[in-house]
Amino acid sequence: MTDHILSISQDPINVPKISFLTMLRLGLFQMGLGIMSLLTLGVLNRVMIDELTVLPFIAAGAIAMHQFVSPARIWFGQKSDSQKIFGYHRSGYVWIGAALFTSISFVALQVVWQLGTSLQNTGWSLQTYGWSALLALIFGMYGLALSASSTPFTALLVDITDEDDRPKLIAVVWSMLMMGIVIGASISSRLLERPEICGTALLAYDPSQMNKLVDISKLQTTINPVFIILPGAVFVLTLLATLGIEKKYSRYGIRGNMVEREDQITLGKALKILTANRQTGIFFGFLMVLTLSIFMQDSILEPYGGEVFGMCISETTRLNIPFGIGTLLGIGSTGFLLIPRLGKKQTTKTGCIGAAMSFCLIIMAGFSQNSGLLMGSLFFFGLASGVITTGATNLMLDLTAAETAGTFVGAWGLSQAMARGMATVLGGTVLNLGKLVFTSPMLAYGMVFALQAIGMLLAIWLLRRVNVVEFQQNSKQVLASVLESELD
Repeated sequence: MTDHILSISQDPINVPKISFLTMLRLGLFQMGLGIMSLLTLGVLNRVMIDELTVLPFIAAGAIAMHQFVSPARIWFGQKSDSQKIFGYHRSGYVWIGAALFTSISFVALQVVWQLGTSLQNTGWSLQTYGWSALLALIFGMYGLALSASSTPFTALLVDITDEDDRPKLIAVVWSMLMMGIVIGASISSRLLERPEICGTALLAYDPSQMNKLVDISKLQTTINPVFIILPGAVFVLTLLATLGIEKKYSRYGIRGNMVEREDQITLGKALKILTANRQTGIFFGFLMVLTLSIFMQDSILEPYGGEVFGMCISETTRLNIPFGIGTLLGIGSTGFLLIPRLGKKQTTKTGCIGAAMSFCLIIMAGFSQNSGLLMGSLFFFGLASGVITTGATNLMLDLTAAETAGTFVGAWGLSQAMARGMATVLGGTVLNLGKLVFTSPMLAYGMVFALQAIGMLLAIWLLRRVNVVEFQQNSKQVLASVLESELD
């Protein structure tokens, strides 16, 4: 209590503003998250579905568990408000969480090897399902560790900035996330570029059954070091990003708990706010369809490159590079090129049309076995995703009452995390269904990309019904009544 009183008496004028270099330094943490995302959705997912022939539904479902535990961010956010670790409200949580999720990623990989071995030895037995369940549990723990680190980090970004420089910091940090995916793809593809884990060199033959089996020991020898080197580098990036920042720049003690952040919004409250009136409900539906349509390919893109194009693990990892570069260019150019000319709704619609077209091109690349067209399609998809992200975010800010801005944005953040988990599972489920219906892998994967294109067209239909003027006329009263009911 004494510490709190002393911190409130701190003179806000003496707290320095963060520089652009400090923003870049903070972005190193998000860069690390981009690398970790690549390892889980890029490498682990590909190995499970292609090399180990794990059912796509089970592989995607296990990985998606790290998204489904996202409501835990509420508890971690509130905990970092009230209880210090190592003398800090935020930094201690960030460090411990990072140490845990980087370590758990290696544990998850070892469970994947056990799952693959059990599948080869006993098929889909009780033991194999047991390893699958354990993998889902491990990814749930990974998600909790991620929330324990990333949520206090987001709160730290609020603590150390004022309203005028916060948008710049968020733009820098988000761009660094995409850079992390691109850099992680380049480094991991180099580390995984080994002839012994590509094509027929990876196969071991069972003389008794004459079945082609992947030599898991070869995969372990090559991939295990990657899951030591890169997560270790991510932990170092976390320390470089945050050491000394909170002590020098935090305004937390001055502000107290006046701002309601994303990590303070319960899932129930989020749904109430996002369906509070006709326009918030329509826009929430649009964002849900949009999120599902964009991220369904998360769980199937690398397996698509492996199974349809015959790419090695190192090559499918590089598929993230054109997508990441395209996304960065899309975000960087939309704000000052497209929105001023087209407006926010038309810009978002243009991005949705571009994404739908890119999914059609990805399907064409598969039928023609043209890897160059695939890379170009992914760049185009990244560009469209960047346009959609910027356009939809700006539109969302228009559809937010100023009095409840933090609450609305927080509610969207939580619902988006859940939607991303649903998208990952849906992608794996549709692929699973496609493999049961079709004998051709191309048709099975094509089902997923076609569904994404249809989802984009549905998103455009919902977007046409969004009316900013109608929202602004009645949102304040409706949102106020929702928030008041939370206090009753």
